[in-house]
Amino acid sequence: MSQNHSKIQRIVILDYGSQYTQLIARRIREQQVFSEIIRFDTPAAKLAENMPQGIILSGGPNSVFEEGAPGIDPEIFKLGVPVLGICYGMQLMSQQLGGKVHPGESREYGKTKIKTSPDNELFTGLPDEFTVWMSHGDRVAQIPAGFKVSATSTNCPFAAVRNEEKRFYAIQFHPEVVHTEHGNQIIGNFLFKICGCRADWKLSSWIDETVARLKAQVGDEEVVLGLSGGVDSSVVAVLLNRAIGKRLHCIFVDNGLLRHNEAVQVEKMFRTKLDLDLHIARAAERFYAALKGVEDPEQKRKIIGREFINVFAEQARKFKNAKFLGQGTIYPDVIESSNALKGPSQTIKSHHNVGGLPPDLKFELVEPLRDLFKDEVRAVGRVLGMDDELLDRQPFPGPGLGVRVLGEVTEEKVKLLQQADLRVQEEIRKLPGYKNIWQTFAVLLPVKSVGVMGDQRTYEYTCAIRSVDSIDAMTADWTRIPYETLAAMSNRIINEVRGINRVVYDISSKPPATIEWE
Repeated sequence: MSQNHSKIQRIVILDYGSQYTQLIARRIREQQVFSEIIRFDTPAAKLAENMPQGIILSGGPNSVFEEGAPGIDPEIFKLGVPVLGICYGMQLMSQQLGGKVHPGESREYGKTKIKTSPDNELFTGLPDEFTVWMSHGDRVAQIPAGFKVSATSTNCPFAAVRNEEKRFYAIQFHPEVVHTEHGNQIIGNFLFKICGCRADWKLSSWIDETVARLKAQVGDEEVVLGLSGGVDSSVVAVLLNRAIGKRLHCIFVDNGLLRHNEAVQVEKMFRTKLDLDLHIARAAERFYAALKGVEDPEQKRKIIGREFINVFAEQARKFKNAKFLGQGTIYPDVIESSNALKGPSQTIKSHHNVGGLPPDLKFELVEPLRDLFKDEVRAVGRVLGMDDELLDRQPFPGPGLGVRVLGEVTEEKVKLLQQADLRVQEEIRKLPGYKNIWQTFAVLLPVKSVGVMGDQRTYEYTCAIRSVDSIDAMTADWTRIPYETLAAMSNRIINEVRGINRVVYDISSKPPATIEWE
């Protein structure tokens, strides 16, 4: 657990590997209650050190019958706090408390109608029948002693169960997804009626507490910060500037893999407008040299990460009095990248930040955003008075255009992609709903095809356009961009960017695809 939250109430989510686990945490925070995701095998004694108001057991991809299936410390059920089991969490709870779970004859997946029983706190204020989202194979065949049925469906006699005396609740569906009607109210009933939570977690008070904590942590020392120009590192910079002023030194690495004119924009924003101590390392040639001949995506990521660290370290050594390293780590990074929280989930691809610095740079980390989701980071920035232009920037991968130029990365290809992407950005920003789109960008494919320009035959590159809608990048659906906008993007790229003669649109969702192509 990253920080001491003993002053505020919290709900703990034990992570069993569901793709929706982060969504549970977000739904709770939306109701102004602090939530925290921790490993499924966290001992009860550890939880008791800073007792939560309630515990949620998430869903997960495993079967409780599998060898090595993730379990739970049975002492957790003796802590005296309410517990809510969701899907796999329901099956695990039932099995642990003496019920029986059977393998499902067929997997139940998708929208299902449930009928609820009366006098059930979890469903207070809800209709007798509503639609929920199921996603399970196994099912509870016999509920533990002391439990009652709360809801049934056509295929599931125990769609929800409860033991009111012990305040144990379990549901076979996902209340956190939008497909479940009244899902937020179900979560709210658990938080406020069952756990007795107060809605007292507000970002304005979080900022005051964080600035005070940063002052206490840093003291009279200095901090170096790797500034990318993205939302996360920018908000960290403003928070640290508020806490320690000119004792913050921001380092911006221009790796040649940035969007069009990005280095100039960063300098204007942070040095001129925000008056931060900004140092720019111009290292494009170094990155291109290291990437020469490399086509494998994971190898490219590792090379870019290694070179970034080397360049950053060279700059950081100039600040002899700096004892701290600021980072824009946010909560999804903590969950996805930390083995301590990974539980049964898997690493899809490696990310780079400025961890792994050389031994002579013994910095202590300063990560003020590590408890926040991306939308919360943006909200903090607005409270701090930062410009919408910066805060509404779409996410940009750490390796930059290095993973959007498929195959070998060269300066020529990057410049082609920068020009294509510039036209994509200019056209997408004309849409009234632009701010609701998670990410829109161009990808340069290592594919050439025949075209005709005037009377000339061409043999040039193909550009793909990728645009997705998402809440937190864990899942994403392709954006239904109007045909007129797609036509404008295509026409401008083909007519204005010499070297590209074909444009395609990516209509893949995540999962099974990822948002980035590499």
